[in-house]
Formats: sequence, C-alpha cells, structure tokens
Amino acid sequence: MSPPLPLVRLRLAPHGALPRRIDGVWWPYSRDLLTQLPKMLAALPRAWGDITGVTVDAAAWSAAPGRMFVANQVVRLHKAPASPHAPDRVVLLSPGLGRWDLQVIPPDATEEAAALLTAAALDDRRPGADGEARPPATTAAAGPRGRVGPTGRGTRAPRW
Repeated sequence: MSPPLPLVRLRLAPHGALPRRIDGVWWPYSRDLLTQLPKMLAALPRAWGDITGVTVDAAAWSAAPGRMFVANQVVRLHKAPASPHAPDRVVLLSPGLGRWDLQVIPPDATEEAAALLTAAALDDRRPGADGEARPPATTAAAGPRGRVGPTGRGTRAPRW
C-alpha cells in the first residue's frame, strides 16, 4: 500500500460580487510545475471551468514545455517575467468563463510564514466595499474536480 497523497495546499477567496486582485493562494510542495500543476488544477472548483491556459513566473518554476496534457485536455503554459506588482503569481484562463489569479507561496516557506502570506494576500478580515466583513476564505483538499469545500472557519490566519 502506498502512502496517502498530500493535500493540495490551495486556499480560495470567497466568491463575491466585486472582482478581486487575488482569487486564491497556492502553496505547492516543489517548483516542479509538471508535477504540481495537474494536482492543483484537479482541486479547482467546477465553476472555474476547464483551464486551458496557465501563465507562470518564468524564473520561479522548473523548465516546462509549452503545453501539457491534464485531465484529458491540453493546457497551454506561458512563462512570463515576474512583475514587481505581481510577484510569483499563477494566472489561470478558462475560455468563456474568466481569469483567476493565484498568489504562489514558496514551497520552502514554513507553515507560519505561509499562514501570514495567505492572510495578507486574501485579506479576509478587511471589510468589503460596503463596510461588511468578508467571509473567510476556503481551503481546498485534494480530490476529484469540483469536490472542493471549506475546511476552516473563523477569521484567524489560516492553518495549512
């Protein structure tokens, strides 16, 4: 019997009426994009549709081809230089449905650092535009596509 696969460390911002700069935070286990990306894509909500394009920071990831086959579909990989305004971000594109930006936490970050970076990126304690507090973000566990659900409650810094 093989050891259980680790959870996908993915925290998604709550869905709201207003657009967000960051739609979630992803904490991969390594910088091996070919290993980490398929697991993360499989953990995304069905509402995000089929991701067909992914843009990553060229300097942050190991070498990757221009496209890869994930869950019976081709995903085009684009490498772009990091922007000072958007360091280490992954951009996901789904035709006809939209774009989602995920902040990437370095794989070698400690759990404490990851929790602080997640809280800062999602800022789920900051009031929304209407003055109301935002609901907490959700954490995705590895599993079949579309079966992602909340695992944490409250407004404290998230625990991975």
